[in-house]
Parts: sequence; structure tokens; C-alpha cells
Amino acid sequence: MFFKSAADFVVLIHFLWILFLIFGAFVGRKHRALKIFHIAGLGFAVVMQIFGWYCPLTHLEIWLRKRHDPSLAQHGSFIIHYVEKIVYIELSLAIIFVLTLILVVVNGYIYFRSKEN
Repeated sequence: MFFKSAADFVVLIHFLWILFLIFGAFVGRKHRALKIFHIAGLGFAVVMQIFGWYCPLTHLEIWLRKRHDPSLAQHGSFIIHYVEKIVYIELSLAIIFVLTLILVVVNGYIYFRSKEN
């Protein structure tokens, strides 16, 4: 039961991390520490897209699910298994990469505009 609850908690954290990457500039423009953390997270997201890596949270969730019940472990990533149908609507990896770059540019613009004001 512990591993199942821990895996569910990791899914929640992963979802919150995705939301932070999408909306973090709005908070980061007023808090320097969050801004640095947010920019680093966006950079890591781009690197993961370039190299085709899965998020470490994906690996943690799969490991926890296997520890609970090996038959529950999925063979794909967290994003593919849980969020892709909602967020990415089954888009190709190239389109996901382009959307990631757009996210970086939009957040960069938000940060740039906050310096001007």
C-alpha cells in the first residue's frame, strides 16, 4: 500500500511540476529564487526533449508501481500514460518539442516584460 500511495503522490507532484513549467513565469518574475528554478526547469525540459529522455519523476513512479505490483507498471512515460491525452492530444514528438520551445519563448517574454516594468 505504501508504494501505491507513493506512486500516486509522485503523479501529483509530476502534474504540479508541469503546471509550474507552464505558469511559473507569473510567479517567478516577482521571486528571484523561483525564477532561477523555473528557468532551470524549462532548460531541463528542452534538454529532455532533445535527447528523448524521460523525466526522473517518470522513472520514480514506474519503480514505485513495480514495487507495489509489477503488473501495474507501465512501459511508457508518465506523460504518455497519464497526461498526453489531455495536454498533448496525442501529438508527435516533433510537435511536442515545438510546443516546448514555444513555452520557453513565451516564458522568456514574460520575464523580459517584467524587467521593463
